[in-house]
Formats: sequence, C-alpha cells, structure tokens
Amino acid sequence: MTCKNRKIRFYRARIATMEPGKEIFEGELHVKGNRITYVGPEESAPVEENWDREVDVDGDLLLPGFKNAHTHTAMTFLRSYADDVPLQTWLYEKIFPMEEKLTEEDQYWLIRLGIMEYLTSGITANFDMYRDFNCHAEVSRDVGFRTVMCSGLNDFCSSVEEVKEQFYHLNEMSPLITCQLGFHAEYTTKRETLEQLARLSQDMRKPVYMHISETKKEVEECYEKYHVSPFGLLDSIGMFEYGGGGFHGVWMSEEDKKICQKDKLAIVSNPSSNLKLASGIADLCGLMEAGIPVALGTDGPASNNALDMFREMYLASVLPKVYHGDASAMKAEDVLSMATTQGAYVMGLPDCDILAEGKLADLIRIDMKQPNMQPEHDILKNLVYSGSKENVKMTMVDGNILYEEGQFFMDEEPGEIYHQVEKIIKRMEA
Repeated sequence: MTCKNRKIRFYRARIATMEPGKEIFEGELHVKGNRITYVGPEESAPVEENWDREVDVDGDLLLPGFKNAHTHTAMTFLRSYADDVPLQTWLYEKIFPMEEKLTEEDQYWLIRLGIMEYLTSGITANFDMYRDFNCHAEVSRDVGFRTVMCSGLNDFCSSVEEVKEQFYHLNEMSPLITCQLGFHAEYTTKRETLEQLARLSQDMRKPVYMHISETKKEVEECYEKYHVSPFGLLDSIGMFEYGGGGFHGVWMSEEDKKICQKDKLAIVSNPSSNLKLASGIADLCGLMEAGIPVALGTDGPASNNALDMFREMYLASVLPKVYHGDASAMKAEDVLSMATTQGAYVMGLPDCDILAEGKLADLIRIDMKQPNMQPEHDILKNLVYSGSKENVKMTMVDGNILYEEGQFFMDEEPGEIYHQVEKIIKRMEA
C-alpha cells in the first residue's frame, strides 16, 4: 500500500485531540489533502465513498504528532562520539573540530538519518539549529517532513545579513519549511553582533531564539563580562521586543523569569541532554507557575544521544518531583501538552497544535495493544510514564504517512542511508 494517500478515513479510533478540557473519545478522523476535515463520533461523520484508503484503527489512539522544539539533526554523525565530558570541553575540543570536516553531501545523509529517527518516535516537526540551512530545508521538503529552521549565528560562522537572507529564502521554499531568527548563544557571539541582530529583529518585528542559561558556568561568565545574566543582557539590548524563546533555561533566577513574563518568552527544556552533560535540572514547575510557556526538545544526537520524545516526556515528568521533593509535582497531562500543543506554539506552527477540522494533518497512531499500555487506568498517563517508541504504529506529516508498521515511506531506502552514513564516519576517522 502506498504511503502517500491524499484522502484517508481513520475509523474505530480513540482520539485525543489535545484540546484543553476535551476527553479522549471514540470516533473517526478524516484527512483530505494535507488537512483534517472531520474529527468526531462515527454517527455524525459525513458519508464519503471514494476514499483512497480506509484505516481500521481498531481501538488504537490517534493524537497530534510530537514537536521536537530544539534539536541539531545533522549531528547524528556524532552520536556516542564525545560522551562523558563537560559541556565546554565537549563543544570546543570534540564537537567543533569534527564539524569542520562536514560537507554538504554529508549533511544530506545525516539529516535523512535523523528524520527517520524522528518518525519512529512520533515526531512530526522539528525546530532545528545547525550549519547548512539550505541542505536541511531541501531534505525535509523532499522527504515530506515539517521543519522550522533557526539561525545559529555566532562568531565562527554566518553574519546578520546572511541570517536575513536565509530567513526570507527559507520561508518561501515550501509550506513544510519555515524559519525563525536566532543565534547560537551569548557566550559564542560578541555583543556587537548581538546588537545588530536585535535591530534586525526590531525592524522585521520577529521573535528571536537561542541557547541560554544552559550551564552555571555560562551564567557566571556572563555576569563577569556584563554584570548581568544572559537574559538580562539580551533584554537590555532589545533582543526580546518581539518575543522568542530560549533553549535549555536551566540556570534561571527569579529576575530571569520576570524578563520572560514581560517579553513573552518561552523555554524549551531538554532534560536528557542537560542530565548527560551534567548541566542541571530546569525548574519546569517554577516556569509554569510563572506563566512561561514550556516545550520539549531532544537537543542533538551528540549530547542526548537519542531523538526520542518519549524519553524527554518521562524525564520532564519525574525530574520536577525530585527537584521539589514532591511526588505530586508536574502532571503527566501537562508534559504531554509540552510535547504537542506547546511545542507547536513555540515553533510558530499554530495549525499543528491539535486534532481539529481545518488543522494540518500531522498526527500519530499509538499501539494500545502492547503490554506497556495495559491496563488502561489512564491512557495519557500510560503514554508519558510507560510509553516508548515501540508504541508508535504510524506517523503522518502533512497528510502523508511517512512511517507505518516499521516501514519508512521515503525516497531513499533505509539501507542506503545507513551505508552512506557509515562511509562518512570512516572518512572522518581516517
């Protein structure tokens, strides 16, 4: 059966729309083109005879796809390469030197490998910051995967003018591709460049995204240089006049939270990466109590080392309990929202947040007949606390099924992608 059917009926499904206050219900979901045209009970479904495909969901769960709100996809080549070292050593002595060996062709294959992993984890969109924007955007477009690019401006590559050019070019490339303004981090970008980017953001009236307050060392060094935190510095130069968000946000003061409130900033938490690099544990409950939107990301496969949203959800649900010494801290439902609706909000994807008529058809099917989904005291809690990639039965992006029952429906065979990645690694290590 071809994966790219444009008119599909899902029936006998349990559906979690992720709309606030709406319970899971049994019914149907219809997709025509790349949009959802019906979500509701079977008895109210419109009659249609010419379906390209009708899928008996057989009691499995349909819900919006996960949004990986911070990652570096092409870093699949560094998986398990630079482990067990501190962040600064990891970045400057391990990662940067290997990245200098990357070619555009390398990234073509590495990105394809990353997208495959996203699909197996039920991820239907990623918010990516890395080197070659055009290559990544073209691969995502050709595969049919939804990607939001975030510029990684820093002292070692790119310029503010290039960021502007890339922004307009990528936002016109494909409906599957969007771009946001951004820079790597305060500690890799001189103040003059930051001020130029702040002016560009103000001129364009666009939000800005960056790594921020990831480590204690980063924050302390910013205080030494500027006598304020990274949030304080960026706020003072007008970087946040049109909002945006920060990746990590582990070491944040109460004043930093007030800046986020004032400037309508979101935080993307990356629990696995922060633990593996010993960066710390973000106070997700404190952020939520302050009304700061929180989304989840895997970070890159060099620091995680998996692109697995189930692992991030589990850690985001249990780490706050340890952080606060309170087993009642953080509800599973809130974490699932971070991985779906909040991720869509942070990434600027308002049509991908819930399952509803008129929304884009980015959705996943969860196999409820696996042992880890039984018994069904609470389906959504099962998903967060005991769910895993083995439960992802289907991943649909933009109305197209890209992964189903262990099969990938892409324009390259998995074996060829693995072969090309192995060739890249052998060349780099020679």
